[in-house]
Amino acid sequence: MRLFPGHGSWNRTKPVGYRITLARLDKNRAVEYTVFAWGWLRNGSAWGRPVDVLVMPDGALLVSDDRAGAVYRIYYKP
Repeated sequence: MRLFPGHGSWNRTKPVGYRITLARLDKNRAVEYTVFAWGWLRNGSAWGRPVDVLVMPDGALLVSDDRAGAVYRIYYKP
């Protein structure tokens, strides 16, 4: 599995992206895509732009956002 940030479109009439997608791999080939985190695009307007994902030792994800100038920590709380 790999996580891919969807930077978002800048040249489309209807913006797309602005989310993080999980890609399930089979022999290094993507066979399924699932949106993992979203919300940076609201009513056609982007307030953030996810750029990169880093997996921390505790399993949390750090997501950099070059539009909002922020880093988000996504974690699981049982």
